[in-house]
Amino acid sequence: MNILVLNGSPKGNYSITLQTVKYLSEVYHDHSFDILHVGKYIKKYEKDMNEAISAIESADIILFSYPVYTFMAPYQLHRFIELIKESGISLEGKIASQITTSKHFYDVTAHNYIRDNCFDLGMKYIRGLSADMEDLLKEEGQKDARDFFEYLIFSIKNDLFEQPPISNSESREIISSLPNKPSKNKNGDVVVLTDLDDSDVSLKSMIDRFCHVMPRATRVVNIREYPFSGGCLGCFGCAVDGRCVYKDGFDEYLRNTIQSAEATVYAFKIKDHSMGARFKLYDDRQFCNGHRTVTMGKPVGYLISGDYSAEENLRTVIEGRAQVGHNFLSGIATDRSCPDNEIDDLAKTLNYAIEKSYTPPQNFLGVGGKKIFRDLIWLMRGMMKADHNFYKKNGIYDFPQKSKGTVIKMYLVGALISSPKIKAKMGNSMNEGMIAPYKKVIEKIKKENIKK
Repeated sequence: MNILVLNGSPKGNYSITLQTVKYLSEVYHDHSFDILHVGKYIKKYEKDMNEAISAIESADIILFSYPVYTFMAPYQLHRFIELIKESGISLEGKIASQITTSKHFYDVTAHNYIRDNCFDLGMKYIRGLSADMEDLLKEEGQKDARDFFEYLIFSIKNDLFEQPPISNSESREIISSLPNKPSKNKNGDVVVLTDLDDSDVSLKSMIDRFCHVMPRATRVVNIREYPFSGGCLGCFGCAVDGRCVYKDGFDEYLRNTIQSAEATVYAFKIKDHSMGARFKLYDDRQFCNGHRTVTMGKPVGYLISGDYSAEENLRTVIEGRAQVGHNFLSGIATDRSCPDNEIDDLAKTLNYAIEKSYTPPQNFLGVGGKKIFRDLIWLMRGMMKADHNFYKKNGIYDFPQKSKGTVIKMYLVGALISSPKIKAKMGNSMNEGMIAPYKKVIEKIKKENIKK
């Protein structure tokens, strides 16, 4: 079969993900593997898509190959997907799959993003391979790659493809209105970050209402107007001091203009099952902060134009972003149901979170993501020096082996309950012992209340 590899890595031939593709091309040399470096040469394809269109039309299988960048595919691949859709080329019935490498930090949302866009294009999608960056160096990882490819061929032979979800075409946008009461002078600093286009009437009306009803001062920052030199190159040039190799000043602009605010509200129109390529460019370039949650404790909110209820994967990404960053997700307002009420509720909740410094504990999405980065930075601390210093300072290196007292206690408990006789004599005493520290907390508050 003719397999066209769309290499979304900005590193081109130096992509770690691409090495898995090259390995497969040597093992399964009966198939042809053609590679388009769409990540490295995205600016070329923005000018002329003819080469890409010709290659896509002659391919039997489209294989997306890319590293996972900030919850999804790199900006460059986002942009290429936009270009495919804008070109009008028909991919109906084409077979698609994907290969990624990462440390498994939200690789699932990256894969879902590609899958959903394949469905948009009418492609026959087969579940892809999500590998660790170092898997190909191990025999088990090599076997995983071969198993994936053989499953791919098996699925094609047996016409086994994932089914796209049933869409709801009844959703319609509702334009927000402005309240009659005039805005007053306000204190504070809330940033509304958007990629607003002049044609986005609904999104602009949402932003206008939010700025009007938000009890604190707001300012709108439109990243569509920022002169980005390009997308993140994955070069790790910022690993030591946080400075980006691009000379467009984005690292300082990010820290001084956006991250200095009390809170951030993201305002965007859903495009290609994401926040759009421009926002992905912004997200990827934030890697000048490495894996440091520099805005933790600051609340966030969202103003979204589009049928957000139909975007399961995007909902996971948005909650995951807030959880990993340890930012309270104050609300999400859309233009599909009651935008005015939702915007007003978002403004009230966001203001409360700012005034009360409300930052609830992280759930699985946040804790799980943090632990992946914790272990990664510990291993890479010699190179990721800025991340390492941040993790030490903020107590993120919470390895379980440091809790020696708990470890010893569990050994003792384990020894006790291993004996049926001792376990029978203990009765309910173990449960009592487990809740004893919590009882002390409750008794303490009782005594404080009596004194009052």
